[in-house]
Amino acid sequence: MSTIWHGIERIAARSIISHLYNDLADPSERANALIKMADRVPKFYKGFPAEKVESIKAGICDPENRYAKLLNTILDEADPGYAKKLIMAIGFEAAFCGTKTIRKNREKYGCNIPWLILFDPTMACNMHCIGCWSGTYGHKASLTYEEMDRIVTQGKDLGIHFYMLTGGEPLMRKDDLLTLCRKHSDCMFAAFTNSTLITDDFCQKVVELGNLTFLLSIEGTPETNDARRGDGHYEAVMRAMDLLKAHGIIFGTSVCYTRDNIEAVTSDEFLNLIASKGAHFGFYFHYMPVGSNAVPELLPTKEQRLAMIDRIRYIRSSECDIPFYPMDFQNDGEFVGGCIAGGRNYFHINSNGDAEPCVFIHFSDSNIREKSVLEILQSPLFKEYHKGQPFNRNHLRPCPMLENPDLLREVIERTGAHQTNMESPETVEHLCAKCDAYAEAWAPAAEEYWQTHEHKKRGYENYSQEKREHPDLAAFEEAQNSEQ
Repeated sequence: MSTIWHGIERIAARSIISHLYNDLADPSERANALIKMADRVPKFYKGFPAEKVESIKAGICDPENRYAKLLNTILDEADPGYAKKLIMAIGFEAAFCGTKTIRKNREKYGCNIPWLILFDPTMACNMHCIGCWSGTYGHKASLTYEEMDRIVTQGKDLGIHFYMLTGGEPLMRKDDLLTLCRKHSDCMFAAFTNSTLITDDFCQKVVELGNLTFLLSIEGTPETNDARRGDGHYEAVMRAMDLLKAHGIIFGTSVCYTRDNIEAVTSDEFLNLIASKGAHFGFYFHYMPVGSNAVPELLPTKEQRLAMIDRIRYIRSSECDIPFYPMDFQNDGEFVGGCIAGGRNYFHINSNGDAEPCVFIHFSDSNIREKSVLEILQSPLFKEYHKGQPFNRNHLRPCPMLENPDLLREVIERTGAHQTNMESPETVEHLCAKCDAYAEAWAPAAEEYWQTHEHKKRGYENYSQEKREHPDLAAFEEAQNSEQ
């Protein structure tokens, strides 16, 4: 019965999306038509809070709403056929249907079930960026197509319809990735890429598929970018952006911010440039001192990180007119309830098959070649994450490595997880020792900021039953509510 109902919903969703693209051009007409058609579908909003539904409706219908404008800009620039397939994959399958199934399975299995899985098709890369751990791995490991297919197939059984690809350089496996996307057309795929392998022919194939997007690595000006990524990389990214925009492919950016480039990658000039090139969203990642190639001196100062918090939130505000939506992996913890790793919202499978709680934490007690996705999520390491989250009540200190290194030491000791760096082994002590001074310096600054600013309380946090019932958490929530 559920399969039949899913088919009915899918037909209705396709009808709505086609109507928006084929019959309507005016943004306000699109918004009103979208709401009317969704309202006609029985149980369309089932499982979603009524107040949230009404808030989304109001935003979509407001011609001055910044996000409605941004969404329409993205849709207007996109190839219609590509955009329809992409919206079905990420909007309907992953967000709408997948979220419901995932929440049921979290209760059913008593463990974290993520919304997305990040995996590495290969550790091979055609670049050697300063401070990047993959530069030490070489070309020694890759997942087979069959292994990648198994990850996605098993993930879908749990409700997971969103897959991110990294490495190494994932586009060194172009043919296998295109085959994977074609087979799993009900899933969304997003590749973190250095851009150098994006060609006109490849873009044509991506448009035909409609369920693959890209996050292009770029770090500010030609000088700040190429200083870390090598001469000529900035120009390669510019060429890739031009190709993607010309083909109507929706794409974003991936920025690693460091002590040296943090101002360049958040400037108005930089953001306006990449938005004009067609990138209207992107992830900012705090530099992590991981691996033997790590350069701890690249860690931002506490003053820079505080400035980063305010800057990103300003760019997202109605006061800023830059058509770009940034997401900060380290500083947006309050919007996702803290650390999202360990399967709470995502986990990582490296090119050797090792399941790691986070792309930045190279320790594992399970391998996809020996266990299913569900068995991985029920392993001791992942259960420790489930039990420990949130690792800090202050969501500006979410990470068990960067801001709470003693907690990662304890987790690895309790579970006996082994390190997974294939080229240059790194003990948990070696890793955490590079974070101790940073964590100590950041703690008082984070506490002061947390106590002097308002915070959003999530209605659904996906903490373990023990954490939900913990008296400290109740006191924490009570303090939050009184502040608001």
